[in-house]
Formats: sequence, C-alpha cells, structure tokens
Amino acid sequence: MTHYAVRYRVKYMIQEEDWDRDLLLDPAWEKQQRKTFTAWCNSHLRKAGTQIDNIEEDFRNGLKLMLLLEVISGERLPKPDKGKMRFHKIANVNKALDFICSKGVKLVSIGAEEIVDGNVKMTLGMIWTIILRFAIQDISVEETSAKEGLLLWCQRKTAPYRNVNVQNFHISWKDGLALCALIHRHRPDLIDYAKLRKDDPIGNLNTAFEVAEKYLDIPKMLDAEDIVNTPKPDEKAIMTYVSCFYHAFAGAEQAETAANRICKVLAVNQENERLMEEYEKLASELLEWIRRTVPWLENRVAEQTMRAMQQKLEDFRDYRRVHKPPRVQEKCQLEINFNTLQTKLRLSNRPAFMPSEGKMVSDIANAWKGLEQVEKGYEEWLLTEIRRLERLDHLAEKFKQKCSLHESWTAGKEDLLSKKDYESASLMEIRALMRKHEAFESDLAAHQDRVEQIAAIAQELNELDYHDAATVNARCQGICDQWDNLGTLTQKRRDALERVEKLWETIDQLYLEFAKRAAPFNNWMDGAMEDLQDMFIVHSIEEIQSLITAHDQFKATLPEADKERSAIMGIMNEIMKIAQTYGIKLSGINPYTILSSQDISNKWETVKQLVPLRDQMLQEEFARQQANERLRRQFAAQANIIGPWIQTKMEEIGHVSVDIAGSLEEQMNNLKTYEQNIINYKSNIDKLEGDHQLIQEAIIFDNKHTNYTMEHIRVGWEQLLTTMARTINEVENQILTRDAKGISQEQLNEFRASFNHFDRVSERHTETERARQTLSGQNCPDYRNGRMDPDDFRACLISMGYDLGEVEFARIMTLVDPNNTGVVTFQAFIDFMTRETAETDTAEQVMASFKILASDKAYITVDELRRELPPEQAEYCISRMTKYIGPEAIPGALDYISFSSALYGESDL
Repeated sequence: MTHYAVRYRVKYMIQEEDWDRDLLLDPAWEKQQRKTFTAWCNSHLRKAGTQIDNIEEDFRNGLKLMLLLEVISGERLPKPDKGKMRFHKIANVNKALDFICSKGVKLVSIGAEEIVDGNVKMTLGMIWTIILRFAIQDISVEETSAKEGLLLWCQRKTAPYRNVNVQNFHISWKDGLALCALIHRHRPDLIDYAKLRKDDPIGNLNTAFEVAEKYLDIPKMLDAEDIVNTPKPDEKAIMTYVSCFYHAFAGAEQAETAANRICKVLAVNQENERLMEEYEKLASELLEWIRRTVPWLENRVAEQTMRAMQQKLEDFRDYRRVHKPPRVQEKCQLEINFNTLQTKLRLSNRPAFMPSEGKMVSDIANAWKGLEQVEKGYEEWLLTEIRRLERLDHLAEKFKQKCSLHESWTAGKEDLLSKKDYESASLMEIRALMRKHEAFESDLAAHQDRVEQIAAIAQELNELDYHDAATVNARCQGICDQWDNLGTLTQKRRDALERVEKLWETIDQLYLEFAKRAAPFNNWMDGAMEDLQDMFIVHSIEEIQSLITAHDQFKATLPEADKERSAIMGIMNEIMKIAQTYGIKLSGINPYTILSSQDISNKWETVKQLVPLRDQMLQEEFARQQANERLRRQFAAQANIIGPWIQTKMEEIGHVSVDIAGSLEEQMNNLKTYEQNIINYKSNIDKLEGDHQLIQEAIIFDNKHTNYTMEHIRVGWEQLLTTMARTINEVENQILTRDAKGISQEQLNEFRASFNHFDRVSERHTETERARQTLSGQNCPDYRNGRMDPDDFRACLISMGYDLGEVEFARIMTLVDPNNTGVVTFQAFIDFMTRETAETDTAEQVMASFKILASDKAYITVDELRRELPPEQAEYCISRMTKYIGPEAIPGALDYISFSSALYGESDL
C-alpha cells in the first residue's frame, strides 16, 4: 500500500468498523445509478487504498466523502472531526459540501442531515453533482461543453461505424455497439468490430465492459441485462460510464494530434529533400552532357574525304533531331522543378534551396548558352567543308585529265627534238625537217594554254588545302620542268636547222600548209572533246541553263569547223592530185606532221558523237535541278506556314499569361488542352525535317522561296514548348499559393487584374516578339514580361488602399524584391498580399507537438518517437536529431527543440 493510501486510511477510516451495511431494494433506475456511481467512486478511492460497498451508508460519516473529493480534486480539505457522534458526522459532510460549493456548484435541496441519515436519492444526487463538476463539466468539443460536448465527442468518434447512431445517453447505448465502436476507434486491437451483431446486445455490452475493465482500467459500472431490459436506461449512469472513456482516450487523442502534425511537417521536409536530390541529379547529368558535347562541336578539323564529311553532317543532324530535343525538355523541366521547389519551401516557411556550387539555374543557363554558341556555326562549317571537298574532287579530276592529255602529247617529244637527223639528211629532207619543226613550234605554242591551266588548277588545289596536294605538286612540277626543257630543246633544234638552212632549196608547200592548218584544227578538236567530256557541278537551274546556252553556242560553230575540216582534207586531196599528175612517188607520210587525214576524220567523228552525249548529260542535270527546285518550293511552302503558326501561338500564349478567364483550374485545363494541340502539331515539324533532310541529301544550299531555315524553325519550336511549359508552371504555382494561403479565386482574380493594370510593359513587349525575331534570324532585346518596376508597384498598392510612406515602402520592397533586382514578379506580389493572413505551421507549433509526445519533457527518447510516429517519420527524426545535453538528460535523449528550429532554417527560437 502506498504512503498516500496509508495516510488517508489513518485519517478517515478510524470509525469504519461501526458502519451499517444493510442493503435496501431499489427501483430499476435507482439500482443502475447505485451500481454506476459506486463503481465510479471506487475507481478514484482505490488510489487512496480503499473503497465503498454501500453508497448511502459509506458516505454517512463524511470521511470517505472528504477523501473522495481530495483524490479527484488534488486539493486538501479541512481536517475532519474524529468523533462518532451525529454532529461530528454532520460537520464532516458539511465540510465536503462546502468544498463542492467553493467550486461554483449550487447544491439544491441537498443537506448534510439527509446524507448522514442515508437518504438514497439525496446521496445519489450529491454524487451526480460531483461527477458533473469533476468528470463532465470540463469536457469541451468544438465550442460545446459538459453534456453536449461529451455527446458531440461520442457522435464524432462513432460516426464511421455501421448500426451506430448516438443521439442521447439512454436508448442509443442499449445494443452495446456504440460502446464497442468507441473502444475500436481508439484501440482497434482490442475488439473485432466486424464480427459484432446488432441482435446480440447482451454480448456486445459484456464485451465492452470486460475489455474496458481489463485493458482500459475502467471498472464495470453497469449490468448488461439492466440496460437491455429497461425501456429507457438511466441517463446519468450511462453518462458517468461514458465519461470514463472520454478521460481514458483524451490523452491518446492529444498525442495523436501532435503526432499527426509532426508527420505532416516531416512529410513536407522529406518531399522537399527528395526534390532537392532530384534537382541535383538532373543538373549534374545535364551539365555532364553539355561538357561532353561542347568539345565535339568545337572540333572543326575537316575530314579528307567527302564521305567522311557527309557522315559528320549526318551525325550532327541526328544530334539536332534525336539527342538535343530531350535535353531541351530536361533543361525546361529542371527550371520548372526549381521554381516549384522554391514555391513549396516558401509556402512551408522553409529556407530557400541553394543548389551545389556550379549547379545553379544560372550556371546551367550559361553552360547551355555556351553550347548553343559553339553549335551555331557548326552546321555552316560542315556544309562549307562539303562544298570545298566537292570542288576539290572536281578540280583534282580535271587536273588529272589535263595532265594525261598533256603527258600523252609530250610523250617522245624530247627524244624527237634531240635527234641530229639533219646532219645526214638530203637537201629536201633538211627543208622538210625545217618545216616540220615550224609546225611543231606552232603546236607547242598551242599547248602553252593547257600547261598554264594545269598550273592554275594545281595552285587552286593548294589554296583549298587538297589532302593529296603533294602528289599534285609533284606532277605539276614535272610537267612544268618538262615544258621548260621542251622550249629549250625546241630553240636548240631551230638554231641547228637555221645553220643548215642554206642547204634547203625546196619545200613542199602543200605538206607544210596541211601541217599548219591540221595542227591547230586537231588541237581545237582535242579541246572540243575535252570540253564535251568535262565534268560540271551546278547548284541551280540558272547555272545549268548557262551551260546549255554555252553548249548551244558551241554547236553553232560546228558548220564553220566542218568547212575548215573540208579545207584541210582538200589540201591532202590536192597533194594526191599533184602526185598523180606529175608521177611523184609519195612515201605516204607527211614530213611536217604526224597527223593524217584519217586522224582528222576520226577525231571529227568522235566530236560529232560526243555532242549528243553532252546534250543528254545537260538535260539530265537540268531535270535534277528542276527536282531540286521542287524540293525548295515544297520545303518553303511548309516553312512559310509553320513559321507564322509558331509566331501566332507564341502571341496567343502571351495573351493567356495576362488574361483572366475563369478559375485557375479552368485556366490549367485550357492550357493543358492548348499544350496538347501544340504537341499534336509536332508531326508537321517532323515532316518539315524530312523535307529538310531531302534538301541536304540533294546538296541544296540556298532557297530563295522562304526566309525560314530549318534552324529558325527548330529554335522557334523549342521556344514555343519552353514558353508553354513555363506558363503552365506559373499557373501551377498560383494554385499552390492560393491553396496554401487560403485565398479565394475571386481574390486571386482581383490581384491579377490589379497587377496586369500596372504591368503595362508586358503588353508592349512579350515573349512573342522574341520568338518572331528568332524565327526571322534577328537579335532582340530582353524585354520584361509579367513584372512591375517599383514605381508601378507603389501605384498599384496606393490603388488598393495602402497609405505608404518612404520607410514603409522601402520595408515592403525588401519583402517582394529581396535580391534588389528592381522588379516585382506576380508571385512576389501574391505572397505579399497574402502574407498577413497565411495559416502555416511554424517551428513553435512543431516544437509544441513534440513536447506533447515527450510528456512535457525538454527532450524525447527513441522509444517515444517510434511509439508515437509512423516508422518512416520516426527513423527520419532519429537520424537527424542531435543528442540532448541539457538538465536531467538521460542516455539516448534527443533534442527536439533544435530539430524543430532547423526544419525552418532558424538557428535559435
């Protein structure tokens, strides 16, 4: 027995052996009250180590009555009288009644004599008055108190349960389900409510009584049979018994409320940390991708072959179509996630998120800007290199053809010029050699132009950095050296022939004339065949038409050439005629030239055959250029539609961002629908990409039918998607702000209308202007959109009724523009307008909740956290709370005060 119990037994139980314990038969209602009130009194008296058996007898001397009042009030009553006389008992009872009256309770018609005399009704009335004052009066639920508060508490707790409808404290409890529901609501482990039956009230009531007594320390105060068999159970008895449940569960509910608040705060912190980690991960991946991509785009080392350069162009095309678009979306999503995270942190009173060094949104934007700068000239460089290689291949082939023709002509010429056949020749042979040499000099002069062309082509190949320039230079140098040697040898032979010219007396003018006319005509035919077989590269219809015109002009010279051929052939006919006339025996060889009439005829036939082949090649190229022109027009037709469409959509998005139409949810739905329509338009972009690829594969470099390039369309499309996503994110953040701040849609519309009225700049210069100039390839200034300067903001506040002085306005500006940017965003404007009325959790509230779980201690234990919080939140707190080192610290004590402060970025409350 405790010291408390011993002390009070000694004080009040001296006369207990003389008590009268006779029992009387009572009506049903009296029986219920007697049993209930007796059990209720004993539930308190047992704390003092005693109890009562007969409620009207055991309180007659006033001793246990005074003891009961001291136990339930926690206060000391005057010292009782120890005598056994009637006046001693009346004095003790009066002391108890006076104490009850001192608590503001009016005792009507209850006197000490009736209690001392054992009046049952008076005694029960007195006990009911005590129960009302000390067990029911302080109950308060939703601004109701006492009986109404207790009834409301029961209704709220049993509302979800089937077959339970608590309307009073009598017949609503007859089937026992209401009591079982109260227990199950707070301790579902004690009762399986699903197995209870409404048609078993006795079983239900006994189940509730037994469980309450065994597990909740609530003594059995009623009999199931009495409640079931009574048409209307006693209200006071039921109320007394039910109040015990309220007091038993009130502490648990307070702890549950505190635990719920803590879980809510921890859940917000965990979600914010998850978003921070996700941002860091996405930022790292995007920056790493940019770091890997920039060196690739900066590498401007040209390949040596056309095929390798075309593969580079294909790789770049894949990069723009396949690899970059997802990164554009990641960058946009990263900015949206960052803004959303900052909004959530601000709304939950948390400090702003500061990413790791080098991973700020501005860092990512700068890295992205650097990527676009190196990307800008890469495709142009690729196309220039392809055109250069194409030109090089053409020049190299032309160089080889001219070299082959020249080398074929010079073959053996050095040996021929080095001969000294004139030393043993006859006079006629000497004269023939002289004429032959004159013909050779004429031929040599005719070939001078080809040598100069070869040297010019070699120089151009060197200037264009031809990969095999060494071979070209070596061959060119050989031809030039040989040409110089031929000139030297030619001059030496002429000098030798002139020295013996006096030996020449006759000359065959006809052979000489043939040689002189046949050589240039043969050279002309060589040139004609070379031109007819010459490779050509054109990039437009005008260029091919120019070649066709030149070819037509060449064909117009053929009749005159045929006359020259006939004249040359006539010379040989004249020689044959003279020989036949004078009987001259000819050797069949013209001493002045190796050309024969058959050679002239054969080459002439070759020229005539090459002319129609050249016609065919030019016409085929003309058809190809027509096809290219169709590709240009096809691309231009789509680009001239898509470009203005993107500009129009950007303008429409700009209007959406400032217009007020319906609730934010309706605006969000409209924006989502609008966004889907834009996404559905992507197939047109893809088709244009296909047309653009056909144009590049056809090596088409210009398009006079449109000012829109594929690059402009791509950039415009990316800006359209980014602007759409940012607009949607702005509305999402407004919804978050509205819900968190508890403002109505009408208030938000009013705020938006006021803001738009003074945000005049946004109506003049918008994102749409930047998109239009981007599509047309122009630079544009960075105009403001959706923000006010300080003067407009001051005018807006004055229009809304604010009386602003310089000091007050300066204070407000530090709130809406903490970084001193010189502008006020709509989000900052909304935060300011709702700052004073916001209802958000604070560090003090979280700390108070932890204090409840810790039973008012300055620290909390691991066991308490794991008992009161869900496992995930409990472990979260344990891992982050520091060790408590204050007064009365015990092993394992944790500091919930500093933890609560840290949640809100506060160092000291």
